[in-house]
Formats: sequence, structure tokens, C-alpha cells
Amino acid sequence: MSGRFAGRRAVVTGGASGIGAATAHRLAAEGATVLTVDLAPAGPDVTGEGPEPRSVRPAPRIDHLQGDVSAEETWDRVAAWGPADVIVSNAAFVEVAPAHETTLESWNRQLGVGLTATFLAARKLLPALAATGGAMVVTSSVHALVGLPGHPAYAAAKGGLTALTRQLAVEYGPAVRVNCVVPGPIMTPAWDRVDEESRAGSVRATVLDRFGTPDEVASAIAFLASGEAAYVTGACLVVDGGWSVVKDSA
Repeated sequence: MSGRFAGRRAVVTGGASGIGAATAHRLAAEGATVLTVDLAPAGPDVTGEGPEPRSVRPAPRIDHLQGDVSAEETWDRVAAWGPADVIVSNAAFVEVAPAHETTLESWNRQLGVGLTATFLAARKLLPALAATGGAMVVTSSVHALVGLPGHPAYAAAKGGLTALTRQLAVEYGPAVRVNCVVPGPIMTPAWDRVDEESRAGSVRATVLDRFGTPDEVASAIAFLASGEAAYVTGACLVVDGGWSVVKDSA
């Protein structure tokens, strides 16, 4: 790896698995000291248990903090870890149901984890990030671009993140760059509950005729967080294998 993040510190939410875990390992492999934050305990590479940061393998510069990213108290604990040069707001939560069957509790939970958590991260960490000239990357979704049945709260959260990305870029630039990635069908544990026929349909709906991988999204996040993207802010980079640009009708 190029060592683009040597000597830098990064916070990655939703880091116990999927895109968040891949991003944490990518940043650590390029030299960063990383704190992952997730309601779940870290995956099988974690050594030790409990609510405080623990070292994990194979990247010894990764700590894990178990906590609810929609709770302000969690962000107090993140801030106590120390100042960060990179923030990756990646956590998400989804419950599939049409709007009339979505409870208010479910709606609030999905927006809390998927949208409010990014606001809390910004409020708690961006002032210090401005002092170091750091970068923030937000994980949105193609649900911000296209309506799909059963995802009203999730889509609202992801659409809100694209708008919030632009707003934060304006408010905290030029000291801080804020961008987002917009993943499409990425093979994460969320697909474990999806049947094979639906999976095949999602693959057929892409130009590249396959699922993406968490590592491929992590590469895009690492680019946006690095100095190679020094003139990129307020942007949303779609990483979906062409899912959002192809149609199967005239």
C-alpha cells in the first residue's frame, strides 16, 4: 500500500462488518490508526471484549468501540479516543416494510442510525477536524437516487445524507473536505437474508453483471479521504457497477 494515511487517525462507524470493516482495514493497511464504532461487537479478528476500544487483528492499529452511533453519549466516548484526521460515517440500519406498515419506532431508529449519527459525528468531531485539515466521507446508497419498494425510512436517511454531505462541505470548507460514496448492490452480510432469485435479479440489473465487494467501496472511500482527492468536496461518488444507469425497457 502507498502509506497515504501514515501517521493519521481515522474513525469508521458501522465498522464491525461489511463496508465499514473493509474500510477500517484499508485505512490501517495504508498507515492509519483506526477506531471502529458499532453497536455490534467487532468481528472474529477482535481480541478482547467490552465497551472500550480493543486491539484487533490483522491490522494492529485498529481499535473497536461498541456503542450506539445514534446516541450522543457514544460520540463523547469517540471524542475521548482523541482527535481524528479522517471520519467515515458508514453505519446504517434497515427494516423492510412499506410506509403504512413502518412503525414510528422503526422510522426513528432507521433515521437515527442512518442520518442523525452523521450529524452527531459532525457536531462532535468536525471542529477538531478543521484544525488538522482532515476529511469526512459519508456512505449513502443508490436508495438516495431510485425508489425501491419497502424502504421509505432507509431511502429518506440515505437521501438526507447526500444533502447533508453538500451542506457540511459548504459549512466546513475549505478546512475540511466532505464527500460521500453511493454504493449499489455490494455483497455484505445484509444480503444473507435475501433469496437467491432476488440476488440474481440485482446482479442482472447492473452493467458489470456482478455484485460489488466491500473492498471496492473501501477503495473509493480511501481515495476520497486521501490527498489524491484534494480538490474534491461536496461530491457523491456512485459505486454501483452501473446499477443506477441501466434500464431493461425502451
